[in-house]
Amino acid sequence: MEKILERHERYAYAERQLVANDSETQGNWTIEYTRLKAKIDLLERNHRHYMGEDLGSMSLKELQSLEQQLDTALKTIRTHRNQLMYESISELQKKEKVIQEQNNMLAKKIKEKEKANTAQQDAPWDQSNYIVDTSFLIQHQPLPILNMGRNQDQEAPEIVRNELDLSLEPFYFCHLGCF
Repeated sequence: MEKILERHERYAYAERQLVANDSETQGNWTIEYTRLKAKIDLLERNHRHYMGEDLGSMSLKELQSLEQQLDTALKTIRTHRNQLMYESISELQKKEKVIQEQNNMLAKKIKEKEKANTAQQDAPWDQSNYIVDTSFLIQHQPLPILNMGRNQDQEAPEIVRNELDLSLEPFYFCHLGCF
């Protein structure tokens, strides 16, 4: 029986502790809520003032403070903007320098190639500098005769051979020798 009573007292004590903690936490939350609500109200009011609204309710000292805050913010923004612009300009100047160097190198290469081409064109034409490929020239062979419409058993009529010279040798030699 004593054990049951001890257990009952422990549970009752633990329950009182939980209830006490809940009320403390509830009180902390209400204090935190009111503090955050006041901060939000202040921020909203300052925001309206920065936007130029509700300035009539402000005193002269508050207006001067607001003006000073706005001037400081503008100076900070302008400084940051100028810094970004200078960094951008210096980066663009570096890129310009690299591109200019590449341009100069390409111009030198073009001049060298032009000099090589003019030197090659100014040299007299020498047949030893040029190789002529004559492997495509074909010797003239007479064309085979086709007998169409004749059976093997029939005698062949007199064969008329067309002796047309189809070689291209004179044509190629004329053109190769003209250069």
